[in-house]
Amino acid sequence: MITVYGIDVHLNPIKAKMSDALHRCMTSALGLPEDKRAHRFVPLEKTNFYYPGGRSEKYTVIEISMISGRTEETKKKLIKQIFSAFERDLSISPIDVEITIFEQPSHCWGFRGITGDEATLSYKVNV
Repeated sequence: MITVYGIDVHLNPIKAKMSDALHRCMTSALGLPEDKRAHRFVPLEKTNFYYPGGRSEKYTVIEISMISGRTEETKKKLIKQIFSAFERDLSISPIDVEITIFEQPSHCWGFRGITGDEATLSYKVNV
């Protein structure tokens, strides 16, 4: 699951394009299937979104929650792909993108009425 935060006037017009860019990165780096898209956008008024100096109003925060098991190399590949895609496809400089990956063991996830450790997934987690 991905949650994206940004200033509303900059985030709202590009949400669909941003979702497409994120999904391409997730399928490429993690091997997720095409139908595995779970993105949440949180557009904030400028007065509710403080960001570090040296950043523009395009500053975007991306939080990725996933079942633990991916290698350090795979997670770094994902992060770098997102930086590249945002710069190439959305004209958002890497200085304006902050990415955090949160991992939890599969038994801490619940979906489809079961816990993650009970689920049979159509993709590999240990990549």
